[in-house]
Amino acid sequence: MTQKLYITIGGQTQSATLVDNDASRELVAALQSAPITVTLNDNNFEIWGPLGRSLTTKNEQMTAQPGDIVLYNGSNICIFYAGNSWSYTRLGKIDGLSESELRTFLKAGESNISVTLSLSSGTNAIRSLTPNSSSKDEGNIYSLNGVRVNNPSKGIYIKNGNKVVIK
Repeated sequence: MTQKLYITIGGQTQSATLVDNDASRELVAALQSAPITVTLNDNNFEIWGPLGRSLTTKNEQMTAQPGDIVLYNGSNICIFYAGNSWSYTRLGKIDGLSESELRTFLKAGESNISVTLSLSSGTNAIRSLTPNSSSKDEGNIYSLNGVRVNNPSKGIYIKNGNKVVIK
């Protein structure tokens, strides 16, 4: 699974690459119906708080690095801007930001940070589907951001106006 998660804070969106485990698959399944918005607080090395649901845990002792996204106690999400050692279930990692860029994006040091998790970046995502009266596109497969895919791998796609999951 190479699934992207999009994190929006203060009108800015960053992508993250999820790992392939039960917890991240459960999170993706929950996000398929709607984005999840949570309120997170700073803890001097991460922003964290209740996810509003429990996910399957497979905790491992690790040293989380800046950008890591983990599950703590099965129902709390933590997004790191510095390191910390503890037992977590890994969910993924924010793509391509330096430690100082992470601090800015994650609003390090602030409280009550509104964070929206989604499966689309919000800019080019398909918002609605209108059936095409011609059968020209019948059978074609499209990514969730509307790009035609000739050889789809595992993931969620649009085919004939419907979401399909290829396992």
